[in-house]
Amino acid sequence: MTILPNQVGMGLRAPHYQDLLSNQPDVSWLEVHSENYLDDASVQRHILRELSQHYPLSFHGVGLSLGSTDSLNLQHLKSLKELVNEFNPALLSEHLSWSSVSGRYFNDLLPIPYTKQSLQYFCQQVDQAQQFLGRQILIENPTAYLSYKDSTLTEWHFLNNLVAETGCGLLLDLNNIYVNSVNHQFEPLDYLSQINLSAVQELHLAGFTINEYDEGQILIDSHGSPVCDEVWQLFSWVRKLCSAPALIEWDSDIPDIEVLLAEVDKAKSVQERTQNRTGALENV
Repeated sequence: MTILPNQVGMGLRAPHYQDLLSNQPDVSWLEVHSENYLDDASVQRHILRELSQHYPLSFHGVGLSLGSTDSLNLQHLKSLKELVNEFNPALLSEHLSWSSVSGRYFNDLLPIPYTKQSLQYFCQQVDQAQQFLGRQILIENPTAYLSYKDSTLTEWHFLNNLVAETGCGLLLDLNNIYVNSVNHQFEPLDYLSQINLSAVQELHLAGFTINEYDEGQILIDSHGSPVCDEVWQLFSWVRKLCSAPALIEWDSDIPDIEVLLAEVDKAKSVQERTQNRTGALENV
């Protein structure tokens, strides 16, 4: 198994294949959306084989639907295990969400209620997935555009207990925390002060869009714009306490690779200024 450097990586997207293959820009590692590479005979899988010779990899999944009441999709797990066994990525992650009902899948990652019952069930799902795959998985904190009246736990309590019960790790998405903090009106540093940062093995940085309505505005986790100043500040704060590898995500309206490399460079700059320091948030 490769080990990711505690540096800044970039999400692998098809428009950048040629640049990465031809020029091998200075990116410490790449994160791969697992479902795009499950077909062993696909062109994408061949390209991934080439890139894996030059860059350490982290696999990030969207299809296990761990929070669904459906049983885990064994065929999907088998395909994922074959992919993981071939490339042996440094990290393997999924989401705290659900996306299927009775075998029908939605093109979305939907939130779950945070209760003791749902925690117990999600732990069982994670245990089963980790046992089948033969390795630890990381769980990412989600964005949520609704909350459940039945929830009795905070998201950080849910995730901290999930780590304690299953031995899974965490993928901490700072943009998700910021988007949720605005939409649901809480203080993001309260979240970061309570989450088990020692369990965090990967960080995500991304951008959002703002949808305007008569009733007000909603932040949407679109991954289609640069990282905002507030998220850079959260990264600066977290970096003093957590050295996990950080990733620049950009999934919609994908620009030229130079734009992403500039975001990678900015993350490196923030990291260099804040590592091994303590204190209040600083402007970036």
